[in-house]
This record gives sequence, structure tokens and C-alpha cells, in this order.
Amino acid sequence: MDILTGGSLLRGELSIPASKSCAHRALICASLAEGRSVISGVTMSKDIEATIGAMTALGASFSVEESTITVDGISEVPEKALIDCCESGSTLRFVLPIAAALGIESVFSGRGRLPQRPIDIYFRELGRNGADFHSRTMPYIISGKLRGERYEVEGNVSSQFVTGLLFALPLLGEDSEIILTSHLESRPYVEITLDMLSRFGISIEKTYNSFRIKGGQKYKPHDETIEGDYSQAAFFFVANALGSDVKINNLLPDSVQGDRRITDIIASASKNGTVSGFRADCSDIPDLVPILAVLGAFGAEESVIYNAERLRIKESDRLSATADMLNALGGDVTVTQDGLVIRPTGSMHGGSIDSVGDHRIAMAAAIAATRISEDVVIKGAEAVEKSYPGFFRDYAKLGGKANVIVLE
Repeated sequence: MDILTGGSLLRGELSIPASKSCAHRALICASLAEGRSVISGVTMSKDIEATIGAMTALGASFSVEESTITVDGISEVPEKALIDCCESGSTLRFVLPIAAALGIESVFSGRGRLPQRPIDIYFRELGRNGADFHSRTMPYIISGKLRGERYEVEGNVSSQFVTGLLFALPLLGEDSEIILTSHLESRPYVEITLDMLSRFGISIEKTYNSFRIKGGQKYKPHDETIEGDYSQAAFFFVANALGSDVKINNLLPDSVQGDRRITDIIASASKNGTVSGFRADCSDIPDLVPILAVLGAFGAEESVIYNAERLRIKESDRLSATADMLNALGGDVTVTQDGLVIRPTGSMHGGSIDSVGDHRIAMAAAIAATRISEDVVIKGAEAVEKSYPGFFRDYAKLGGKANVIVLE
């Protein structure tokens, strides 16, 4: 699907979709609890559907009614499971160690760039602690059963490996420990995990570089309402910084979501109603990089994004994709080893950009287009279905131009 946009600032009020990060975690915890939980305020997306499918394969059951999901936790563990993670890295990395902890012989499949996203940490750590990998390429086939041990995890690859182990290790009969062998990037996502685990009755002892997990713990049923997503709100916060006027109604000001930092970055970069340059360490906020680059592209001074090298292994090479998108519209963006340098050009022009199948590239391009008077064509705009299926509907309700010109 290609969308024609451009030339319209956004105005109005908006309830942002529920946090995808919180929803993944709540649905998994509810699936592992003995009994029924009700998860409210969920925004359905391809990634959330993948997690529901994965936990269904492991024995949980779900009843979906609009934004409310009733979850009956696993009562009988299957011997075998076929798990389609679609394009969701979170689903793969969260659920694989759970299947290993439950001793379920499982086949994990996926598509898009998911087969190229690394899980070497699991090959090594799960492999030496009871799990057997029968393939090193997707589909991944695993058997065996994890045991409580010491798990050594690099913190600079993805926090999702830590989260996956935090879900799985309380299910084991023995105590376990996760040792971080390098600085933990995206730590706020692990904080979201720990917060959700505590709501479902799981206790984790943490230090700066380790997590100690008692074995034999039981997940307890819990009803949870999912808060609004700062990752998605970031697009509209930047739109506001560029001249739009959108009021967002459903964000928690004291949220543990790391992407809440978007408000601080915008505040530091705004002077007298205009955007100046900024420097942003994105090691903990990688999802903000595309929309931060849009903010910098309309600034009056050079902006630098750094500590974002892991973005090369997302749904796209997100550093190159962000630079290509903005340069196609008249920007001046250079990819560095670990980030982007964005230089002011004074103006941007219309053109055609390719989302490369990346939801955040498509949404960032749409926000850039609010400040461009000429037409902007976003190819592959359906990529937003991965996390925010209603993005262009909301965009149009706020006065943005969003005309479908090619429907595939």
C-alpha cells in the first residue's frame, strides 16, 4: 500500500495506542499464571497477535473482545509446539526460553528479517543449561529442559534476551542467576519486565550487573490495564515540536517506559518556538531514532544521534533506512558507525520514500511530511500494522493528508 501525504499540520486530541512493550509482557505473564487474568486496553497489532499465537501453542487460551483479552493460563503443558513468531523479535526472544523451561519440544518459525536477527546468546546459554538446538537457522527446533544455573548474557546485543530469561527462570525448580557481561543497553525495557513480573507475583533480586531468581515460583493471576505507549506518542510529540498541535490524553507521566525521554529531548532542543540541534545517546531508547532524526532534520543546527549501532539488525537496517528516507526528501543525514549526523538544509521537498517494511520509518516519514508543502509518497505504508495499525486513520482524523494511491 502506497500513501500520498504532505502539507498538513496536525490538530486535535488523540488517545495513543497501548504500550506494545507492556502488552507483550502482561500477556505472557498471564499465560504462565494458574488461573484467569483480564488484560484491558490492549491495542491489537501483528506483533501482539504473534505473542498470543505463541502462548496459545504453549497451552494458554485467549478470548479477545475489542481491547480486552481474557487469558486462561497454561493448565496442561503440551509435549510439542509449533510457534510462528511472524516478524516479532520480542515474541521469539521472550517465548523461546519459556518453551525450554517448560520442556516443550518446539519449532519456532518467522519471516521478514526475523530469521537474520541474532539469537547466539540463546544457542550458547540455553544450550549449556539443558536445552538442545537441532538447527542454527530458522526454523529453530529445540528440545530438552532448562535447569537452574548461572546464565551469562551480553547486555549490548538486546535487552530482550534478559527479559526472556526473566520470564523463564522462575519456572525452574532450582535457583538461577543472570550475570551481565557488558553494559545493559535498553535497561528501561528490563525495568518494564521486572515491574510486570512483580504484578504477577514473581520476585527478582537485582544488582547493577546481575539478577538472582528463586526457583519454584508461581505466576499469580492478575488483571492489568495497559498504559499508553510513549514509543508511539513520540511521533506526535515531534509533530508538535514542528508546528502541529496534538493533545495526547492517555499517557502516564510517571511511566517506567524509557521512551518517555522524548519529552526531555524535545524540551532541550526547543528554543523560542524553533528546534535547535541536539545530541542524543540512544543506547536506552533505540526505537526513538527515526523520529528523532526527523526532529533534527528541521532543526537550525547540527544534531547527532549515537550509541544506536544495534539498529542495524531491526526490521530494517534502521540507521541506513532513516538516512535514506530523509535524504530522499531533501535532508542531509550521514550514517556513522553507531548513529546519525543530521545537518540543517533550510527546507525539505516532496518525493517518494520506501518504508523498507519498517513501521517506524513509515510513521517518521508521515510526520516529516507535515512540514513539507509538496507531495510525499510513502511506499509500503502497510508496515505500520506491525505496531500501530490505526496510525494513518488517526493521522487523517487530526487533519493529515493520507490518501491511498496503491492498494496491494
